[in-house]
Amino acid sequence: MPVVDTAKRLFFGRALRSDRLEETLLPKRVALPVFASDALSSNAYATQEILIVLAVGGFSLYTVGPWIAAAVVIVYFVVVASYRQNVRAYPNGGGDYEVVSKNLGPRWGVFTASALMVDYTLTVAVSISAAVANLGSVFPVFNEHGPWWAVGIVVVMTLINLRGVRESGTAFAIPTYLFMACIALMVITAAIRMVFGAELTAESAGWTIVAEDQVMGLALLFLVARAFSSGTTALTGIEAIANGVPSFRKPKSRNAATTLLLLGVISMSMFAAITWLALATGVKITSEDSDLVGLPEGQPQKTVIVQVAQAVFGSFDVGVLVVSLATALILAVAANTAFNGFPVLGSILARDGYLPRQLHTRGDRLSYSNGIIALSTFAAILIVVFQADVSSLIQLYIIGVFTAFTLGQIGMLRHWNRELSRGPTPDERKRMLRARVVNLVGFLLTGTVLAIVLITKFFQGAWIVVVAMPLIFLFMQGIHRHYDRVKDELVVGDDEHMTLPSRVHGIVLISKLHKPALRALAYARATRHDSLEALTVDVDPGETAALRRDWERRDIPVTLRVVDSPYREVTRPIIDYIKRMRRESPRDLVTVYVPEYVVGHWWEQILHNQSALRLKTRLLFAPGVMVVSVPWQLASSDTKSDSADWRSS
Repeated sequence: MPVVDTAKRLFFGRALRSDRLEETLLPKRVALPVFASDALSSNAYATQEILIVLAVGGFSLYTVGPWIAAAVVIVYFVVVASYRQNVRAYPNGGGDYEVVSKNLGPRWGVFTASALMVDYTLTVAVSISAAVANLGSVFPVFNEHGPWWAVGIVVVMTLINLRGVRESGTAFAIPTYLFMACIALMVITAAIRMVFGAELTAESAGWTIVAEDQVMGLALLFLVARAFSSGTTALTGIEAIANGVPSFRKPKSRNAATTLLLLGVISMSMFAAITWLALATGVKITSEDSDLVGLPEGQPQKTVIVQVAQAVFGSFDVGVLVVSLATALILAVAANTAFNGFPVLGSILARDGYLPRQLHTRGDRLSYSNGIIALSTFAAILIVVFQADVSSLIQLYIIGVFTAFTLGQIGMLRHWNRELSRGPTPDERKRMLRARVVNLVGFLLTGTVLAIVLITKFFQGAWIVVVAMPLIFLFMQGIHRHYDRVKDELVVGDDEHMTLPSRVHGIVLISKLHKPALRALAYARATRHDSLEALTVDVDPGETAALRRDWERRDIPVTLRVVDSPYREVTRPIIDYIKRMRRESPRDLVTVYVPEYVVGHWWEQILHNQSALRLKTRLLFAPGVMVVSVPWQLASSDTKSDSADWRSS
């Protein structure tokens, strides 16, 4: 077996048959970490982002933190309730893309897909960057070359996901449940210690925040709105379950809806608990180290969750270490939500002709390999460009999420209006009216949040996404137009029939008289063309004369035609000759036979067949011309042949 195939099987496992697809479907206990790890991991930085924004106005603004957190929780549960309607009504995957396409039209559906694609890419970039930042709070080595650590984690995640959905889900279930257990343990420990009178104090509690400016009136309202929009990062990842319904075991819709409810309860319990502990322990954090007086010189700020863990566990350093590692792991695993959602969405878009068809097919392990590789590439580029800075990346994050949320809710409102107009039974009508109210509230809330996010984050970097989404939309529309044009060109009309050419002329290209040339001549003669000739280009008069003599000596029953080439070109004289033939007899067909060497090593390919490759490339654009490669296997190709025989046996 070749080295490449051996390495492929080592990393990704044996190829799976298509009829084993059912085995890759996920039960709820595995689907939760696979599709909800992004939403759960958002708790590692959602509270932190709220506090960083409030710190602009000074520590006194932390008093509005609980109200902002409460607003986030309300929006979260409304969105979860809305998406439970989505997965029941549209169980075939595609999520907001399918909902919007079927109810608002394909163009709005593609625009929604562009928002989702941006969201998935940023999910990987933000989650991995946040994981490296949390590791850096405990192990300073991760602060050095942080972007490259992050890119390395992306590569590892890619390799794991290429092994298949079920295997990656099983691998990532442990970190997700470990994170949930660690947060639960931290909250229970804090509650017990507080009951017994312990005072939990964060490392930064005694430090002073230097407010950037005194905010009042509209400025204060704007700052609070901006903090709320930062907190809504906790909602990222909810849509992944709606997009990934086909990956659930049957009954798919019910299992997906149940997983959504579990996600909402668990995620918001964790978010509320972390926010409560951060405020109770006096955590202070700012966007710039210089704005925090008391921070030791040269020491970067620790993340909120690490500071809370230190306050809760005190001198028990193992507890802090475990929480830090579990947080870093869940943040890395959170990228897995995108690795499952992006390829499925890409496959659906490719099926509909909006992305290259290569994204539609499954790989050896029944995963959408090309989509996984595309996602990891885009995410790695973002990480390097933004130097794995979470605060910079997160400004780009929310726009795509809430654009998809809002359009999805409008689509569902259209869906229920259409279903109600069809005259359902009284029981069905009550259920539909209730579902429509849920989606209406969802639209009002998500639309409001989208407006707040656009206003408060536009100049902090969100403008990049505002520009990127229309560009991706136009790119996908261009692909769709291309596929439509090709389809129209290739369609066979009812009055069209197979038309035979008047005559077929055969041309065998000859450079010298050797075994490959003789094989090409024999094959061309066997096809019995209306006319057949050999064609050579006179680049060297001496070699051409020798070829003529050898041709006559062997008495080859094919006319040898010599084409002059005063500038020693090979390709152009052949192309010009064939074009003249086509002009003289446009209804005739010309078949060109090109002798080629078959070699066993890549470097041999560089040394041979270059003229043939250039010529075939040019001839592909010539109408009425067929190109036939006539292979001649050199000795080095025997090793490849043996390997192929071994694999097929």
